[in-house]
Amino acid sequence: MKDPLTLSEFIIQQQAEAEARGDLSQILGAITLASKIVHREINKAGLLDITGSAGQENIQGEDQQKLDLYANEKFKQALAARGNVCGIASEEEEDFVEFCGIENRGIASKYIIAMDPVDGSSNIDVNIPVGTIFSIYKRLSPIDEGVKLADFLQKGCEQVAAGYVIYGSSTMLVYTTGNGVNGFTFDPSIGTFYLSHENMRFPEKGSIYSINEGNSLNFSEGISNYINNCKSHSTLVGKPYKARYVGSFVADFHRNLIKGGIFIYPAYTGAPKGKLRILYECNPMAFLAEQAGGKATDGSNRILDLQPQELHERSPLYIGSAEMVDEAEAIILAADAPEGS
Repeated sequence: MKDPLTLSEFIIQQQAEAEARGDLSQILGAITLASKIVHREINKAGLLDITGSAGQENIQGEDQQKLDLYANEKFKQALAARGNVCGIASEEEEDFVEFCGIENRGIASKYIIAMDPVDGSSNIDVNIPVGTIFSIYKRLSPIDEGVKLADFLQKGCEQVAAGYVIYGSSTMLVYTTGNGVNGFTFDPSIGTFYLSHENMRFPEKGSIYSINEGNSLNFSEGISNYINNCKSHSTLVGKPYKARYVGSFVADFHRNLIKGGIFIYPAYTGAPKGKLRILYECNPMAFLAEQAGGKATDGSNRILDLQPQELHERSPLYIGSAEMVDEAEAIILAADAPEGS
C-alpha cells in the first residue's frame, strides 16, 4: 500500500499534468498555511479568548464573532505575503481589499480571492464544526492598474479554483480547479495535509435534506410542499428523507457530499433573496457541487450563471445531489409559479 500523497505533492503532480504555472499552488499554499493557524486556535477554543461576539457588526448587519475577525486577518496576511493575489473580497470587509504585497508585488498579480473566513462561526462556542470557504478568479483589469470592483463581480463559471476547509473531528481541505474534487485530511502531528478523499462525488441516491425549518411559518407554499414531501413516502428513495441541519453551511454541505443530500436556503418572507452570499458562499460551493456530479441553483437558474451586481449580494440556494435538486425545484415551482405561466 503506497503512502498517501501530501497536498503539496498532489498540487505539483496536477500542475505538471496541466503544464500550469505555480501561481495557484502558491495561493493554495497561503490558504493552507492560514487554515493551519485557524485550526490551532479553534482547537484551543475555551482555553483562548476567541469565542463569543466581538461586539460589532459586519456590513450585512450580522454580529461578528471574535473568530471571524481573527481568521479574516490571518488569511489576509498569508495571501498578501505571497504576492500572487492582487486583492480579496471578504464577508467580513465592507469593501474589497487591494494588496500591494511585499515591495508592491501583489499589484501585478493576476488573481483575486473571494472568501468567507469562518462560516458558521457562532457554532464555535458549542464545539460544532465550522469552515472556511474560498473562491479564486483571474482579474479582469490590466495588471498595471489598480484592482477594480469588476474584478470581483464575475459569474461563478469564471472561477479557476474553489474550496473549503472544515474544522471538525478532523480538519479537511476540499478543493477543485475544474478537474474533479479532492479532499485532504490534516495530520496535526506533523502539520501536513494528506490526500484522503480522491475524486469525491455526490452519491446518486441521496436521502438527507438540510433546511432551517425554524423559518417555516415564512416559507412559500412550494417550500412547505417540498418539506412535506421529504417527510412522506413519495421521495426519490420511496421513504422519508432524514432531516439534518447543523447551521454551518460547510458542515451541512460536506456531510451531504459524502452521504448524499440536498441543502436549501430559500427566499422567504423577511429574506427575499435568501441569506447566503453569491461570491463568498454560493459560487464556490456551486463549483464544487458541479465538479462532484451535483447541482446548484437559485430555485430555477444555475448559480454559476448568475451575474452579481454587488460584493455582498445574496441568493437563494438549492445545492446537492442532482436528482434531489431537480425534485425540489419541480415541487416548489409547481406551487409557486405565477398563474398562467
